[in-house]
Amino acid sequence: MIKYFFVRLDGPLSQIACENEHLLNNQEVTMSDIIRELEKEQLKQEVPQFTTGDTVKVYNKIKEGTRERVQIFEGTVIKKQGGNSSRATFTVRKISNGVGVEKTWPIHSPNVEKVEVVRAGKARRAKLFYLRSLTGKKSKLKEIVQ
Repeated sequence: MIKYFFVRLDGPLSQIACENEHLLNNQEVTMSDIIRELEKEQLKQEVPQFTTGDTVKVYNKIKEGTRERVQIFEGTVIKKQGGNSSRATFTVRKISNGVGVEKTWPIHSPNVEKVEVVRAGKARRAKLFYLRSLTGKKSKLKEIVQ
């Protein structure tokens, strides 16, 4: 059941929907509480499990006019940040025609259809920025054999 309450937002009163009872019982409702509630609704139920150093395929939805297609980006995860929050992101790097390409996605983005782990890499650091200066076989990480 959705209940409505009013919050003063630098001027006129605004009507905001909230499903949480504890916010309604609390006298002071801050903007961060409201934002946290809105972000909680948009989280993915199944978060992809991968770590820094893994080679992954990211299935990214792309809208072109009225059509929608899925584009696959395969590369090495060089950074994960944000922990378990709703704003957590990951960065994937690949070499395309001799040029390094990095893309960053939010983990809970609706544009990321799925993340598939191709191979697990052994990394001893949380951020693999040193891979930017390496080329060829030197930029490959050791594979974790399971």
